[in-house]
Parts: sequence; structure tokens; C-alpha cells
Amino acid sequence: MCPREIVVNDHQLDPILRSDRLPHIWCPGCGLGPAMACFAKAIQDSDVPVDKHACVSGIGCTGRVAGYLNLDSFHTTHGRAIPFATGLKLSNPDLSVSVFSGDGDLFAIGGNHMLHAARRNIDITVICVNNFNYGMTGGQLGPTTPFAARTSTTPYGNPEGPLNIPHLVAALGAVFVARWTVLHVRQLQKAIAYALQKEGFTFVEVLSPCPVGFGRPNDLGDGLDEMMFYKRQSVVDDQAPLESLGIDMSKESTLVLGNFVDRERPVYQPMGTDPPEQRIRPVVYRPADPEVKAREAP
Repeated sequence: MCPREIVVNDHQLDPILRSDRLPHIWCPGCGLGPAMACFAKAIQDSDVPVDKHACVSGIGCTGRVAGYLNLDSFHTTHGRAIPFATGLKLSNPDLSVSVFSGDGDLFAIGGNHMLHAARRNIDITVICVNNFNYGMTGGQLGPTTPFAARTSTTPYGNPEGPLNIPHLVAALGAVFVARWTVLHVRQLQKAIAYALQKEGFTFVEVLSPCPVGFGRPNDLGDGLDEMMFYKRQSVVDDQAPLESLGIDMSKESTLVLGNFVDRERPVYQPMGTDPPEQRIRPVVYRPADPEVKAREAP
């Protein structure tokens, strides 16, 4: 008996993808396809019209996502996605602004911008795809590469400890912090959808296979093998202590997933946008005063 052939004329994500840019450039087994699909579906299901969404990305494999989405999207310079998104949101507060980029772009060259956007509680959503290396440029060591892991620049193993991303972003002040893998597509889509509608700086870490840059040198196999690793080693614990969320990707390790932080903080407002009675009056320092006193500006 011949297998039944199923032919479809369209796909539910067709309206939000740029079909003329496909097929994509990602390697077989890469997790960026499922990650992008979860993001696209979350946008479609949100209450915000597509023409009110804007996606900003930096440089790297993950940075290509902005170019595949059929909405206002911006492929910015390396490490500068967050300040670009900040300017976009502050100049047009009615937009729903997301940053979709990789661990190197956001936490190495872009780490200072991550720090201050979370501290200020800028009303944007940041989705960080963490594949533990610089995949596009040859599999080099990155800020999230696990200790002792092999990369093209650490062939004998990484001598440094990696960033614990959820712990760091929570300490900086993010109002929502989650971590899922590209295997956990339903949980990931729901977390992104929630992050998009919550006011303030929201953050979702997405663990993703990079079979060429990271999987091969660390004996993790191909993309499907790493997906099976996620299935075996993942534990969902929303209440896990943030300091326990580090990752080493060894075959005996545990990957703790969940929605770890959900809290409220005042959202950043530029000076002058609040009603006059609610504005913080600036302090003017006058070094010429022998006692270096401060007084309120008129």
C-alpha cells in the first residue's frame, strides 16, 4: 500500500513569513526554525495587530530571524539590537517591540545594553537563543559556553565559567524571566506570548542545538540527538533557586526550565512624558558652592 500524499496550499504562518526569503540559511538540525515558529505564532495569537509589532535583531545566525518575518523588522549592527529597540519603543510607545538575537550578540558585545535596559525596565521583550557558541563565524567560545566544553578557540576545553543568564537578568531587574528549549514548543510559545503582553522588560532564554558549531566538538551528535538530550535531562521547576540555573551540558547534567520570575515594577518613562505633578525634579549640583550643596531645579 502506497503512503498517502498530503498536499497543502498554504500554512498558518504564511502571512507572517517572507516567503521570498526562504529557504533559510540555517544548518540541518539547527533549532532556530522551531524558535522562530514559536515567536511567529505568539505574535499571531496576540491581541496586538501585526502592523503594531516590530522585531529587532543583531548579528549572527539568530539575527537572521528579523529578515524572515513579514513585519517591521530591523537587522542592526553587532550587539546593538537592544539600544535600537529602546529608541524605537520610546519614540513610538504604541509599538510592541521585541529583540530576537543570540547569546553572543546579547551578552558579549551587547552585554552593557542588556544591563541598562533591564535596570531601567524598558518596555520591550528580549528573546535570547542560546546555542553556547558563535555559530555563524566558526563555533568560537562565547559567554554561555559551558565550563570544559570544546570550541574552535578552546580545543582543550573552556577554562572559564559561563553566565547563568536567568539569574543575571533577574538580578538586573527584569519583570519576567523564563527558559525553555526548542523541544518544548508549547511552553515556549506560551512564555513568549505572555512576555509580549506584559509591561516592562521581559526575557525568554531559548536553548537550541547548534550541531555543527557546538554539538559535533562536544560529542552531542546531530540536532535530533541534542533534542533527545533535552528530553532526557530537562526538569521543569518554576520555583528553582536562580543561582542553581547554571548549565554544563554534560550527559549527567540537569537542564532546569520554567517561568522563574514574574513581578511588577514601574516601567521606564523618559523625563517629561509624565504629568508635571508626577515628574521627578532633577537635582542640580553646583561645585562652586563651598559646601557642594544640591538644590532642586526650579
